[in-house]
Amino acid sequence: MVTPYPRSLPLATDLTTTPTAHPDVAPIQRRTLRLLFTTQIVGGIGVTIGISVGALLAAEIAGTAVAGLAQSAAVVGAALLAVPVTRIITGYGRRPGLAVAYVVGALGGALVVLAAATRSVPLLFLGMLLFGGGSAANLQARYAAVDLAEPDRRARQLSLIVWATTIGAVAAPNFAALADRTTSGWGLPTLSGPFAFSAVAFVLAAGVLLLWLRPDPLLTARRLAAARAGASEPPPSGPPPVPAEPAQAASALAPAGPIPVPAPSARRGVGMRAAWSVVRARPAARLGVSAVAVGHLVMVAVMAMTPVHLREYYAVDEVLPVVGLVLSLHIAGMYALAPVVGWLADRFGRRPVILGGIATLLAACAVAGTAGHHTPRLTVGLILLGLGWSATMVAGSTLLSESVPDEVRPSAQGLSDLLMGLAGASAGALSGFVMQLAGYPVLTLLAAVAVAPLLALALRPVPTSAPDRKD
Repeated sequence: MVTPYPRSLPLATDLTTTPTAHPDVAPIQRRTLRLLFTTQIVGGIGVTIGISVGALLAAEIAGTAVAGLAQSAAVVGAALLAVPVTRIITGYGRRPGLAVAYVVGALGGALVVLAAATRSVPLLFLGMLLFGGGSAANLQARYAAVDLAEPDRRARQLSLIVWATTIGAVAAPNFAALADRTTSGWGLPTLSGPFAFSAVAFVLAAGVLLLWLRPDPLLTARRLAAARAGASEPPPSGPPPVPAEPAQAASALAPAGPIPVPAPSARRGVGMRAAWSVVRARPAARLGVSAVAVGHLVMVAVMAMTPVHLREYYAVDEVLPVVGLVLSLHIAGMYALAPVVGWLADRFGRRPVILGGIATLLAACAVAGTAGHHTPRLTVGLILLGLGWSATMVAGSTLLSESVPDEVRPSAQGLSDLLMGLAGASAGALSGFVMQLAGYPVLTLLAAVAVAPLLALALRPVPTSAPDRKD
């Protein structure tokens, strides 16, 4: 007879490992969360301080027509860099993978500064592409928060790392002018200073992770999973083994120090192709990936064209303050309530929160699309858009992480970030054409239609029995 999952945590139980935590894991998890929280702030400042002037710098070097493409290059870069970063994480752990992503972002920032000095458009686009490494690291960091988390706290701890981005995202634009004034005395071109500061921030975040993210949370989780699997094996025939002393037994599971993983396949994990097969075969994993990608697509499509929509109702000298206020409140909706979303996902389950996020996205499209020139109503729509994105991001990421086996998890998470980035880049590129041909109301209507497949997937019944041992 199969045992149903606990009613209080629908879709929240890890489908692949026993949720029993080792007592020595708690201090490691607290240390990991503190480090990730710190680097998210530093990395968030690095990403936002550069992005905030990226379009202006691109317009000055390459012209206004391609300014938006430079921004899109950073988004595409973050998506594509998820592939090699995931391979590093799968083979060697979170620490080197996140550090490499930040270093690539720092290299991109340096290339953008060089492009500004030489007025080189190809170098600018290459730099913006690599600059996406900072965003890739910030996105992947949320998964490191759940490697050692208790099943009933995964969403809250993941959302805490997502929330940390708020500090950097809000503070960074205010530093852009200061960074530009500071570096102008060093002979750097106008608007390139923020990218120099971004490169420094990325290097700092990489250094902190390399030095202090020890033991690696992913490798520690793998070792504990291997220990649990070994403990559950039937005892061999013959004389019983001599019981280990308590100190020896504790050291056998202690996560500190070198982490020998007995199974090479578990150490290396699997690639994205195998992860794709696993995700397709698991309804919960499919829902998690789809929630993250669709939520991001809808958010980017509507948000990207909101400034253009506002420009239709305001003069040139009036539109920038209005755009700044509307988008600031939108960003607050994305990140500020992330811990509340995480608590709801742990308390009521992942799928109910995803459904709530879908409903919020649909409401956002309806409110924003019918706002016309009524700016307060449009602002409410953008706040709802951010809240819907937060719900699908936090609950979807958590659901995916606990719905695939240990050896597949990093690759599945990287696959999710790749699809999310490509969805956002496609939405940003196509939204301009839709806006030009049909207008903002039609754009929001199409964004709402894009949510329909996710709604159908979230409403489908999922298995409620516990998987057997081989699964």
